[in-house]
Order: sequence, then C-alpha cells, then structure tokens
Amino acid sequence: MSRQYTSENRRPLTSRNSRWAARLASWAVAKGLTPNQISQASMGFAALGFLLYWLSPQGPGILQSLCLLLAAATLQARLVCNLIDGMVAIEGGKGAKDGPFWNEAPDRASDFLFFTGAGLAAGQPDLGLLAAALAIATAYIRELGRAEGFPPDFSGPLAKPQRMAVLTAGTTLAALYATEWTLTVTLWIIVAGTAATILRRSWTLIEKLKTK
Repeated sequence: MSRQYTSENRRPLTSRNSRWAARLASWAVAKGLTPNQISQASMGFAALGFLLYWLSPQGPGILQSLCLLLAAATLQARLVCNLIDGMVAIEGGKGAKDGPFWNEAPDRASDFLFFTGAGLAAGQPDLGLLAAALAIATAYIRELGRAEGFPPDFSGPLAKPQRMAVLTAGTTLAALYATEWTLTVTLWIIVAGTAATILRRSWTLIEKLKTK
C-alpha cells in the first residue's frame, strides 16, 4: 500500500485490534512477506474456493459437504489476508508504490471467483454472476468517491465483511442441509443486500457532489 492507504482511510475493522491479528502481522513481517504478496495470496484462496464450489456438485454427499466446508474456510482465509496485508503495510511499514493496485484488484477478482463459484454450486450460475457484478459495483462507487476527494464509503448494509459473513454462513449450512436451495437463498440475500448498499452509497456520493 502507498501513502494513499493510511489508517484514516482504510476499512474500520475491530479484528484489527485483536491479539491474534497483531501476532499474525508480526509473523508476516518477520518472515519478510510483503503486503502485495499477501494480497496475491487472497486471490489464491479465492481460486481454490471457486474450484471447491465447482467440484461440490460432482461428488456424493460426504464429498460435497467436505468441498463446501473447505470453501467456507477459503472465504475466511481471504478475509484474513485482506486484514493482514494492510497491517503489514501500515503498522509494519512495508507499503509499496504499487500497493494500491494490489490492494484493490485481487479483491475484485476474489469477489468474482467466490460468487460465481457459489452460483455454480447452487445450480444458479446467472445468480452467482449477478452477485459478483453487484459486489464489484459497490467497490466502484466507493473508489469513485475517493477519486472525487471524499473519504472512502464503507457503509452497508452489505459491505464486503458482511457479504463474506453471509456467504460463509450460507456455505456452511449448505454443507449440512439442502445444498442448492440453501446456496440459492444465500445468494439472493447477498444480491438484495448488495443492491441496497449500492443505492445507499450512490445516494451519499450524489449528495456530496452536489455540495462540493
């Protein structure tokens, strides 16, 4: 991350103040890991998650459940990477000039991979693509506001942490009960909540632009 990404304009997360996060960030710094490498690893977890979602309908019940539980784990691993890369960059002083690219681009790729994968597992590929498109649009509105000189808008109701929490919970439940139905309902919840997030952020940005 570069000077553009400071403690004042990154996503507020209570987990950033936890002991386990501080220890993990310190370990990453000690091992010489860079924020860009950690951001790139988040894409690796997303690609693995996509593969697990895609494979889940191919096997019998136990294999399907295992794939979905592992997919849920990759969702959380992605979030850990998203948390630690910023801590290594800012608290660890490891930011790089090309950090803004690696801070944003892997997130968009990860959103696409996770939601399209969940759509395939649900037997609803179009719904997965819709969820992915809306997730990417929320980030676009946020970054458009930043480009206009405003603080980044991380408002919900379904910003990235909430979307990932819903998808993780839905995927875990789908591993245990009515896989396709559960994932379909999960994706519809994400679509509705993300659409509401886009509308809220758009309205906020429009009002700010009017008074600029």
